[in-house]
Amino acid sequence: MESEENCEIGLSPEDLQRKLYFLNEQLQVMAKDLPLKYQQRLPNELLCGLAESLLDNTVFGIVDNLMDIQHVTEKQLFQQRLQFLNKHTLAMQELAMDTRMDDVTKTNHRTRLQATHRKELQLFDMKLVTELDKKVCDQQRILEMAGVPGFEVTNDPIKIQVQIRLLDFILRLSQMQVPP
Repeated sequence: MESEENCEIGLSPEDLQRKLYFLNEQLQVMAKDLPLKYQQRLPNELLCGLAESLLDNTVFGIVDNLMDIQHVTEKQLFQQRLQFLNKHTLAMQELAMDTRMDDVTKTNHRTRLQATHRKELQLFDMKLVTELDKKVCDQQRILEMAGVPGFEVTNDPIKIQVQIRLLDFILRLSQMQVPP
C-alpha cells in the first residue's frame, strides 16, 4: 500500500520521509506556541497523524475549498443582514415622512417599531448563527470523512477551538515551502 501512495504522491521514499519529518517538526513547533490548555489536547500521535495526512496535499486542497465556501457564505449572510437592516431603515423613514399622524402618535409608533425591529434583528441574527453552526458541522464532517486527525462533528467548544488551531496549522503549512 505504501508504494502505491508513493507513486500517487510522486515522491521517492526518501523525499516522502523528509517531507513527513518537516511537516511533523513544523506542527510540533506550532503546537508549542499554543496555550497549555490546547497543547494538552494535541498529543504527539495526533500531530504525527496530521503530518501524514498532509503528505499528498489533498487536505490542503480540501481546506482551501472549505475556506472559499465559508467566505462566500459569510458574504451572503452579511448581505442578507444588510438587506434586513435596510428594510427596517426604510420603515422608519416612511414613518418619519407620514403626514397622517401627529407627533405624539408618531413617537409612540416609532418606539413600538424600534422594539419590534430589535426583536426581529435578534431572531434574524440567531438564524444566521445557526446557519454558520451548520457550516461548521459540514466542515467537521468533510474533514473527518477525509481522515484528518483531530476532526469530528462536535459542539464541544474546547474541541472546536482545538480544531480551529489545527486548521490554522494546516493553513500556515500550506503557505510554507515544504521540501519535496
